[in-house]
Parts: sequence; structure tokens; C-alpha cells
Amino acid sequence: MTTDPTDIEPTDCPTTDGMPRLGLGTWENTDPDECATSVETALNMGYRHIDTAQAYGNESAVGDGIERANVDRDEIFLATKVWIDNLAPEDVKRTARESLDDLGVDTVDLLYIHWPAREYDPEATLAAFDELVDDGVTRHVGVSNFLPHQLEEAAELLDAPIFAHQYEMHPFLQQQEVLDTCDELDINVVAYSPLARGHVFDEDELTNIADDHGVSAAQVSLAWLRETGVTAIPKATGRDHIADNWASLDLSLSADEVARIDELDRGEREVDPGFGPWNQH
Repeated sequence: MTTDPTDIEPTDCPTTDGMPRLGLGTWENTDPDECATSVETALNMGYRHIDTAQAYGNESAVGDGIERANVDRDEIFLATKVWIDNLAPEDVKRTARESLDDLGVDTVDLLYIHWPAREYDPEATLAAFDELVDDGVTRHVGVSNFLPHQLEEAAELLDAPIFAHQYEMHPFLQQQEVLDTCDELDINVVAYSPLARGHVFDEDELTNIADDHGVSAAQVSLAWLRETGVTAIPKATGRDHIADNWASLDLSLSADEVARIDELDRGEREVDPGFGPWNQH
């Protein structure tokens, strides 16, 4: 039996380079009121890292949630992403400012290239991101869904350091080569779909570890990512799920438990669009 997450008051969220290591993802959270309420709920609960994207169609709702929460903007680490249709230099600069308007903020903490696809041109696109840093539109530049050689190329071309690489990572898709490249280049890792879109609840090894601690399989997966040095941004809409994920901050895994989870890697992607760089030949 799991502990009621609403009865847990976790310790403060650890940070890496000022980025909280647990955040709220908003992918597919498209109902405006539900999205705003989930952001407001998370921030009032203690979250300080909110992740959205142009492609999610919810930046305005995320901004509404931030406005409604009892948290000052300067306490929030806010990230969004530029979509693949908007990666030509002038489109990058125009749509990034539109994102600020939709979010109701003067700057974002982290602006990602969502995918290295369609209008992505390494030299031209990255130069536009450097310009946005210089202009104060974003504090940091990030990339998402890059392969190791693309990370290396981007690191060479950018004047600003790559602050973070966001990609799918969970116990069934660990992507060690990408993780190693990020470590070599001193790039923070942010895991999306960290609960494998709910499939962590179907894995006996995870549920067994969860039962041993009286927690959920979601908390086990999030704690494993934290033990691996990775930031996680699980999507959650209802208060109970938001609280359950937050309660993972109180969970410590043993070295043996981490090793058992490490053995679950099966290379299983939940997000696999045709334009993904691993699908290009």
C-alpha cells in the first residue's frame, strides 16, 4: 500500500546550475483551464521548474497558471521550445518573442531547439539562439532530441554553452551514449516521458521496489533518474499525481536498487516521429 502523497512534505528540490531537478511537464496538457490549474497547483506545492513548448499549444495557459500561483516569477525556472517549422533564423527570433508574450514573461530561463529537423540549419539556427541570449530573451540555450554527433556540432557552433539536452529517458530507454556525451560536454540532462507514458506501473521490478518502500512505481523511476544525475519533468494534471511525483524527492534508492533498474534498459521509445534524427538515413 502506497503512502498518501498529500500527507508528504518533501525536502527542498535539489538544483543543478540553478535548475530544479524535478519539474512539471505540460506535453498534451491542452485544456486551457486544466493546464493553468495544474501549473498553479504544482507551483503552490513547491515545484519551481515548468516546461512547455510552442508545439504544445498551451504557453498562454502555462502563463495563466504562473500568474495565478502564489510564487514570484523570479523563483520559477521556466523553459519552452522552438518548433521545427520555426527554426529559420528570423522565425526563431520572431516566435521566441511570441512565446514570451503568450507566457506573459519578459524572459525565459531556458529556450530549446525542440528537434534537429525540418528548418534546422546548425550554423544559422544556433546563431539566432545566441542572439536571443544576447538580447535577454532567454538566459540559457538548450537542445532536445539530438544525437551525440549533433550535440558535439552544436557545442562547437554556439557561443553560449549548451545548458541542457532534453530527451526521452526512463528505465526502459536509458540512452547511455547520449548521457555520456552530455557528461563529456558538461551539458545538463533533462528527461521527458520519465514514466514511459505510464508503462513503469506495469514493470514488476519497479513495483517490487516501490512496494518495499511503500511508494509508487512513478516515485521509484523519478528517484532513479535523480540518482543518475538527471532532471525529470513528468507530465501530471491532477493534484494527486502532481503530489505523488513531488513526493519522489523523499525517496532514496540503494545502490542495489539502482543497479536493478539499470538492467531494465530495452531501448523502447515512446516518442518516435519520422523526423526523429535516429530515423534519418
